[in-house]
Amino acid sequence: MGSKQRGLKLVARYPVLIAAFILFFISQAHALEVRREIAPGRLTVLQVERHNLPVVRITLLIKASPLNEPADKAGVAYLTSKLLDEGTARRSSSDISSEVEFLGASLDASANSDFSSLSLSVLKKDIEKGFDLFSDVLLNPSFKQEELARKKELLKGVLRQKEEDPAFVAEKTFIKEVFGSHPYGRLVEGSIESIDKITRDDIVRFYRSNYLPDNAILSVVGDLTPRELDSLLQKYLSGWSKRQHAPVAGGTSESTASGTATPAGGKTVLVNKDITQATIILGGLGISRSNPDYYAAQVMNYILGGGGFASRLMKTVRDEMGLTYSINSAFIGNKEPGQFEVEVQTKNESSGAVINEIVKEMRLIQREPVTDQELSDAKAYLTGSFPRRLETSRRIADFLAARQFYNLGDDYIEKYPEYINKVTKEDIMRVAAKYLTPADYKLVIVGNEKKLDLKSVDKR
Repeated sequence: MGSKQRGLKLVARYPVLIAAFILFFISQAHALEVRREIAPGRLTVLQVERHNLPVVRITLLIKASPLNEPADKAGVAYLTSKLLDEGTARRSSSDISSEVEFLGASLDASANSDFSSLSLSVLKKDIEKGFDLFSDVLLNPSFKQEELARKKELLKGVLRQKEEDPAFVAEKTFIKEVFGSHPYGRLVEGSIESIDKITRDDIVRFYRSNYLPDNAILSVVGDLTPRELDSLLQKYLSGWSKRQHAPVAGGTSESTASGTATPAGGKTVLVNKDITQATIILGGLGISRSNPDYYAAQVMNYILGGGGFASRLMKTVRDEMGLTYSINSAFIGNKEPGQFEVEVQTKNESSGAVINEIVKEMRLIQREPVTDQELSDAKAYLTGSFPRRLETSRRIADFLAARQFYNLGDDYIEKYPEYINKVTKEDIMRVAAKYLTPADYKLVIVGNEKKLDLKSVDKR
């Protein structure tokens, strides 16, 4: 039995214990006492002291993403992040790797749909060396032409390989249909065509325009006092504010997101592949992370298809009909409205029956109230699993940075159970009616066209 299923059974069997644990966790989380300050250069700094382990986790969130890059240079944000630790003015790529390994540390840089990040985990005894390395990678990346060329070829190779994966093809096609020309409608990594167009000047311009202290959030968790952190910031990051990058012609410090999601109206896209299992994604435009309906939508989605073996879609399509091993639904809450999607793999021949059942369940949750047990179980799991987001220093640091970025509020940890528990059956029907609109959904199918059974599909 998987860990999620065991967790579901524990929630169902011991609701009082779970509730007590949540209350205990909230009191402990509140005791974390997040310290916030605005450092020179208007850098937002968040700190939580945890002296139980001699480790420090640093997460720097940069408000730089595909939302800030030109459409024809898609992948600039991703490549910029991935080149940070590939050489600086005084360290080569191999020097950085060797130093990280010697320290027993971890250094990671990445980008997603909404932001980029640079993270370091290091032992307290090595914090000076760790901060020196972290600041060097952040402030002095060399963006060498040969490293860029190597990264571009590597990235294109990965994308070509992924094209063999039906799930990747389905998701890539689906977001394009839902978001159209909006940045969310393309891969964070870009495309082979757009990657080829990216030059070193593009990388430098993106970096200089976006990697700024007043465009960042620094979250530090671990065995470090405020005085020690202030000293490190002054020693290693004060130069960041003193050499504020001048605006660059054609820069992208403000969001350049253009284009909108595709117009309302259902559409079916078939990608023909000679495979026995069809990958199906059905969905459309969802909600933003800041939408007040987010919590009701999460409860509704858990019951519909996001709750693993406890969800309706899993019970009907898998357990009763025996047409899939797994099916799930999700609301992707981004800075701007993300997507709602149901994804499933099934035999080509049973594709029509599965699609019809998905639409049937969506209509049912719109029209009829969920049961008391469904509502109770969904709330218990969502509130009971929340503490796992804050189990480690790494998770706390990442969480705090994201909480600040999405403006969730300083009291979000304490308020989250309240947000979930106040959701009613009427709320679930309301958000289902508002956001589950089968007639407007995009349906993407990657499968064997000759064997697919789509004649019986409900036209919605």
